[in-house]
Amino acid sequence: MTYVIVPAGGLGTRMGSRRPKQYLGLGHAPILVTTLRALGRARGIAGIVVAVPEAHVAATRRLLARLRVPRILEVVPGGADRQESVWRALQRIPEGAERVVVHDAVRPFIDAALVARVLAAAAASGAATCGIPVRETVKRVTDGAIEDTIPRQGLWLTQTPQAFTRALLWEAHDKARRDGFAGTDDAVLVERLGVTVAMVQGLAQNLKITTPEDLQTARAWAAPRRRG
Repeated sequence: MTYVIVPAGGLGTRMGSRRPKQYLGLGHAPILVTTLRALGRARGIAGIVVAVPEAHVAATRRLLARLRVPRILEVVPGGADRQESVWRALQRIPEGAERVVVHDAVRPFIDAALVARVLAAAAASGAATCGIPVRETVKRVTDGAIEDTIPRQGLWLTQTPQAFTRALLWEAHDKARRDGFAGTDDAVLVERLGVTVAMVQGLAQNLKITTPEDLQTARAWAAPRRRG
């Protein structure tokens, strides 16, 4: 049994919008809804737990019910950061779950095939993520000046979804909480346990919508899909 956690607890300050970015429109639905529908099309997903800002919990429940978004198990209050939101959502995942997928709420352009690849890798190794190999030259810059050129061989830009056994994800989050460690994704928490995390090929279009420019790009990509 596989369940999905979607951390959507952020306020999106970099977007410069009054509304949290996950509720901004993308086509005929909010970004969050588009992402959840994409996840709902993946095979083998038993339920989805969404963590949203506490002030938006009731409204989000009504929104997802009204739009009949499939496979929603629960909407819970998120935490002060992404890591805390995932931890809170993890409490609602049934103990009998075999694997847990974690996916960013503002990455709406995933497909079922990507979820399947990540889950297959996690089934083999216990933990998996996806990403894109770095193709450009990478520079370390401080105060507008180049300090170093970093060899790009072996460097990947990490995306979500990421997938783990439930027990492993729980242990990783529990240790991070005890150690006071904050990571930028769930894979790094698992890495701290000494566990190897598999990497599979992600999608070039797996955009994380963070800035107004990202939103403009996402809306341009979504327009042909609507016409199609």
